[in-house]
Amino acid sequence: MASTATERPASTRRRLLLTVMCVGMFLVQLDVTIVNVALPQIAEGLHTGLRGQQWVVDGYAVVLASLLLAGGTLGDRYGHKRVVLCGLGVFGMASLVCGVAPDVATLVGGRALQGIGAAMLLPGTLAVITRAFPGRTEQARAVGVWAGVSALALPAGPLIGGALVSGVGWRTVFLINLPIVVAAIPLTLRLVAESTDEHPRRLDIPGIVLATTTLAATVYAVIAGEPLALLAAVLALAGFGWREHRAAEPLLPLSLLREPAFTGANLVAAAMNLVGIGTIFVVTLYLQTVQHRSAFTAGLMLLPLFVPLAALAPVTGRLTGHHGPRLPLTCGLLVGAAGSLAMIGLEPDSGYLRLLPVLLGLGIGMGLMTAAVVAAAVRSVPADRAGLASGVNNTSRQAAGALAVAVYGAVAGTPTDGAGFVSGLHTVGVIGAAVWAAALGLTWLTISGRVRTT
Repeated sequence: MASTATERPASTRRRLLLTVMCVGMFLVQLDVTIVNVALPQIAEGLHTGLRGQQWVVDGYAVVLASLLLAGGTLGDRYGHKRVVLCGLGVFGMASLVCGVAPDVATLVGGRALQGIGAAMLLPGTLAVITRAFPGRTEQARAVGVWAGVSALALPAGPLIGGALVSGVGWRTVFLINLPIVVAAIPLTLRLVAESTDEHPRRLDIPGIVLATTTLAATVYAVIAGEPLALLAAVLALAGFGWREHRAAEPLLPLSLLREPAFTGANLVAAAMNLVGIGTIFVVTLYLQTVQHRSAFTAGLMLLPLFVPLAALAPVTGRLTGHHGPRLPLTCGLLVGAAGSLAMIGLEPDSGYLRLLPVLLGLGIGMGLMTAAVVAAAVRSVPADRAGLASGVNNTSRQAAGALAVAVYGAVAGTPTDGAGFVSGLHTVGVIGAAVWAAALGLTWLTISGRVRTT
């Protein structure tokens, strides 16, 4: 009886710890989608155009993608509890900056600061959970809960954002983070034990700077149409390759890229997010700016994209376990390509039933792919590099998402020009289908269809 009595508080404590870490991850994912439905109101309130709206999304995405691998290394070196606390503090402070921003430049700066906090929270919360639940079975369950909460944030974003924007105003989509962060910090202090790795990797500062410069300059070149920025991106990429080749402990070990299955899985992951995130961006503008829907209505209308994406994650995990990653990737890419092609028939006054195949196709497609593409990347490397492989895969998806907003926005054009914008939607629909068709070919060339038994 005494043993049971002592185990029960420990079990309750760990469940509460899991809840707090999931809240941190929820905030990271929520701010990927919640801001989309606020973009037209932000544009009106801060007197900015399409470029400003693109940077409101990409200010967060570029920094998050660039610093994800560094965030994991910081936790290994300085302690995951400390990094999670710093991440919560930075994220909360940045959310306040965004919520009171007087102009779009301040808002974009605040979003970049949010990206720094998110880059610490995403790997940090997972590391805390895996250490708190060391047993193989309990760890798998805990990570499953963490992943499920992450997936739940995707459909929650447009709904919560739409309700806040329609009822109170766009600033509340950022200010809502503050009470959550205020509650999470003392709970983290109380519940999480500090931990560091015995042999942490060095922080590759030059690699981080060059990777961030490459992505930011590429996005700027697409949004602004600036050739010099593209040249800067090429030079930064060359410098990054040179640095990683010479570094004793590189941010991205280039030897991994010589493995076709690993490179293929990450390119497919990038293709998935390039089309998916780009489509979410332009469809949100289509619903609100072209069709003049309210933010809440637009959020509701996006649910057929986000709900399958979240609901199919556990199904895909089981499919991948039984049949390998190639089957769900193939099905997802085919369904998603069909959804992207369905954009060709859209008109400025199209009814919702005409848009529904686009949303369902992409939602089901990404839902079938997400777990499979991570599994494909992790399975392609030795077991002791599974964490790094997962981090690189997440980084490739986040980077492609940042680029997607720039590319899709540039091709679709200004949403205030309804006819021209819809013509641009037809073009991006064809581009999206072509990208996913190429990813399908890459899947069959590089990713094994066999189930790994060891």
